[in-house]
Amino acid sequence: MKKQTEQFNNFLQQQNFLKEPKNLYTPIDYMMQLGGKRIRPILCIMGNQLFESNEHPTLNAALAIEIFHNFTLVHDDIMDEAPIRRGQPTIQHKYGLNTAILSGDLMMIWAYQYLEKVGTQYLLDVFTLFNKTAAQVCDGQQWDMDFEERQDVTIPEYITMIEHKTAVLLAASLKMGAIIGNATKEEAEDLYKFGKNIGIAFQLQDDYLDAYANAEKFGKKVGGDIAQNKKTFLLLKALAKANPTQHTELQKLITTKPTNETEKIQAVLSIYNDLDIKEETRQQMKSYHDKALKALSNIQAPQEKKQPLLDIVDLLMGRDV
Repeated sequence: MKKQTEQFNNFLQQQNFLKEPKNLYTPIDYMMQLGGKRIRPILCIMGNQLFESNEHPTLNAALAIEIFHNFTLVHDDIMDEAPIRRGQPTIQHKYGLNTAILSGDLMMIWAYQYLEKVGTQYLLDVFTLFNKTAAQVCDGQQWDMDFEERQDVTIPEYITMIEHKTAVLLAASLKMGAIIGNATKEEAEDLYKFGKNIGIAFQLQDDYLDAYANAEKFGKKVGGDIAQNKKTFLLLKALAKANPTQHTELQKLITTKPTNETEKIQAVLSIYNDLDIKEETRQQMKSYHDKALKALSNIQAPQEKKQPLLDIVDLLMGRDV
């Protein structure tokens, strides 16, 4: 990843986000400089380098994707009333709510402006993919919010939600790079499937780690999803497998405010353990991981060109599980 990360960061630093009026543009520069792993633009570059490396248009597409991703974070933080993003104050807490909304809107416009620079031969395919993906991300966000109020969420519905909210942007990043690299439609679609399935596996792993990770290595409190009654794969699988007694107990635990949060987390985990939810989740993760690798294997490219993508898989899926 080092080479692609340096490529993207160098390109990012060449951009001038500080314009007039400063009160509108300074928050955008602030958000773009907060960092993050830059996974999506790096995937775009890797998707391009798997085929015919076409650096300049690919970097513009990669930046469009990263600006769009950060736009979604700005608006997510507004909806969640979140005070902190990547260890720093969120835009609405630093610059005010109205400025955060307007700056986020402008970031979406900027994403399109960078996409315009990919070249006329790729523009239609790239725009079509971007528009479909942007709409799907919004679908996923709404489903996620809807699920907070529903008690009848199914596992297929949950998989669809995480596919839209998380996985499709990873997949589109790869496919966009492939399109600019003159991949065939079949190759671009296989790369999309690779990214989508890794994205789903990654989110399932996040669910898993929230319940079972080493807290120090995970970097946040274990059991947070349980405490907040989040509809995760683990909870939905447990509700689907539970006997009537277990089901009643689970429903009670997730619908009543606990007097002791730690006891609640332990009680839910005890039911998970009785139902072997840990192994069920690991198998589900493996299923999507295997689908991803199968899709990548369908692409006729030298192994050394595929290796960076396999390294990304190891990075995303190699957390302490």
